[in-house]
Amino acid sequence: MRFARGFLRFWWDFVIGDDWRIAAGVVAVLATGAVLVAHTDASDGLVATVTALGILLVAIGSIAASALREGRR
Repeated sequence: MRFARGFLRFWWDFVIGDDWRIAAGVVAVLATGAVLVAHTDASDGLVATVTALGILLVAIGSIAASALREGRR
């Protein structure tokens, strides 16, 4: 049981890390990409590009929000 708890704690820290908003944004972007692949005729390259840009925007938004929170302190 201790091994399982440690294993799950590792993955929680690895995926969620310090900011849960990044993890949630990445999951949302990947889910959107999966829906695009499944339900549209968009090319795989286009979907990959849109997904990569979405993840980049999530990361930039999280960094900007963090900087604004730090500036208020």
